Amino acid sequence: MSELLLLNGPNLGILGRREPEIYGTETLNDIAEAVAEEIADRGWKVKNIQHDSEAELIRAIQDGYDTVGAIVNPGALMIAGWSLRDALASYPRPWIEVHISNIWARESFRHASVIAPIADGLIAGLGSTGYRLAARALLDLIPAEVR
Repeated sequence: MSELLLLNGPNLGILGRREPEIYGTETLNDIAEAVAEEIADRGWKVKNIQHDSEAELIRAIQDGYDTVGAIVNPGALMIAGWSLRDALASYPRPWIEVHISNIWARESFRHASVIAPIADGLIAGLGSTGYRLAARALLDLIPAEVR
């Protein structure tokens, strides 16, 4: 069974409770279920991983080379997660960076991502719907015969 890597960084494990006025009320499990619905017809499953540690996220990427693609919300690691960037640069499949909030409508330190330039795409500011859109985009980017 093919898997799609759903990788979430620091503080995203508390979605649903964390600043709901910015991040909404859906939990990470709700988001994983929504992504699973999007990719089910392709026969893919979600490999849902969240860590607050950059090192653990890097290990998840390296252990996930056999996945068909990835949706990555690096959280604040987008700002200075150079080791995470290097790990994603070596990831052999298409992947999309997602942010729940519109990072350009927030504090200026959030306006630049060291990771975005190497992503296949970036979705920001559409709430948890961004994850579903990323899944749909990956369905288009990844050939149907990839298992």
